[in-house]
Amino acid sequence: MAASATPRLADSDVVAVAFSGGLDSTALLHVATRSGARVLALHVHHGLQPQADEWAVHCEGVAREFGAAFACTRLSGAPGRGDSVEAWAREGRHRALHDMAGAAGVDLLLLAHHRRDQAETFLLQAMRGAGMAGLAGMPKVQWRDGLCWARPWLEQPRELIQAYAEQHGLRWIEDPSNGDARFARNRLRQTVWPAFPSAEAGLAQAARWAQQAEALAAEVAGDDLARLATLERLDLAGLAALSPARASNALRAWLAPHTAAPASLVERLLTEWRPGATLCWPAPGGELHAYRDGLHWAEAAGTFPPPSAVDLSRPGLHPQPGWQGAWLVEPASAGIAPARLARLTQRARAGAEQFQRAPKSALRSLKKACQEAGLPPWRRGGPLLFDAEERLIAVAGLGMDARAFADQDELQLALSWLDDSALPQREGPAGTTA
Repeated sequence: MAASATPRLADSDVVAVAFSGGLDSTALLHVATRSGARVLALHVHHGLQPQADEWAVHCEGVAREFGAAFACTRLSGAPGRGDSVEAWAREGRHRALHDMAGAAGVDLLLLAHHRRDQAETFLLQAMRGAGMAGLAGMPKVQWRDGLCWARPWLEQPRELIQAYAEQHGLRWIEDPSNGDARFARNRLRQTVWPAFPSAEAGLAQAARWAQQAEALAAEVAGDDLARLATLERLDLAGLAALSPARASNALRAWLAPHTAAPASLVERLLTEWRPGATLCWPAPGGELHAYRDGLHWAEAAGTFPPPSAVDLSRPGLHPQPGWQGAWLVEPASAGIAPARLARLTQRARAGAEQFQRAPKSALRSLKKACQEAGLPPWRRGGPLLFDAEERLIAVAGLGMDARAFADQDELQLALSWLDDSALPQREGPAGTTA
C-alpha cells in the first residue's frame, strides 16, 4: 500500500489528528470534527499485522463519515534482528506523521494519549532507571521540527473516553497485538491496573511533578552554563565548584546538544577529571576531551581525506568536504599573493612540518606551534596547505605561515579556517537551513 496523496490544506484553522482507528483516536477524531475546525486524519500503516490493509480502509471510511480529509503512509522496511518492534514502529510513526502534516501545511497535530498512557510511561521509565526527563513522561504540548504535537486528553481517564465513544455509537478497531504479553506495556496493563486500580491517577500526578522538577533543573542549568560555558567549551574548574547534584545537572545540559550521554559517562566525567589533566572519553557520535581545564566535544573523526588540489586565489568561503570546515579568503594588508594560492595541495599533517607564526618569530615544529597556540590535540591533524613548491602556506587552526607572506607592494589575501560549527547557516528550500 503506497502512501496516498496528502491533501494541501494550508489554513490557520486546520488541525491534524493521528488516527490509528482505535478507541481513543476515533473518539478524538469525532470530537475534532465537531469543533468547527477543518480536520485531516493521518493514518500510519505499519505493515505489522495481517489486518493492516483492512484497518487503513476502515480508517479512511470513518474519516470520510466524520467529514475529515484523510492521508495514509505505509512504513517501509521492517525491524532488524534484535531490534525492538515497539521502538521501530514508534520512530517510523512519528516520522510519517510529521511528514504528512508538513506536506499538508498543517502545524498542529492532536494525539489521543490519556492519563493511563501517561501513568504507564512513568512506570516503564522508572523501571528502566530513567532520570527526571524520562519520568516526566509525555508533554501536553511540544513543538518539534515546526510541528506542534498536542495531547488534549493527557489528564483524562480512559473510562471517560470510552463512555463518550459508546454514547455516540462510534466503531473502532481492536488491535490483537494489545494483548501480546511480549510487549512491556501490555504486561503492565494485564497485571498492574487490575491489582492497583487507583494507581493511575497517582502515577500521572508523579509525572506532572517530574515535569516541574525537569523545568526547574533546566532553569538552574541555564543559569550555570551562562557563567561556565559556550557551545564549544565547558569550564571544568567552575563546574567542580558546584555541588555534585548541580554539577551533574549542568554537565548533562551542556552535553545534550552534542550527544545522548549515558549516566555512567556523566559520572565518569565528574569523578575522573582533575585540574590540569588531559583526558578523553568516547561518547555516542564522538569524543569528549578535557584540555586546559575545559571540556570540549569532537565529532567522530574518520580517516583524513587524501591529498587534493585546491584553488584559493579568489576571496570568499571555500568549503572543504571531508574536513568539517572551510577556508575563508579575504583581502588583507598582510597576506599571501593570489597567484601563489591558485595551485595549492591540501593534506593531513605528516609529523615533520615546521611553522613560523610571525615574520620575526622563531621557527617551531608544528607540534610546538600548536601547543603554544593552545590548539587542542584533536584539532591538530589538518588540513595543511602547501604551494606548488611544497612550502607550507597555512594550517587550519593556526593560520598562515609567516614565511609565505607577500611583499608589501603586492596584492594580498589572508586565509583563515572555520570549523563547520562556526559557519553561517545557509537558507535552504522552504525556509530550511542547509
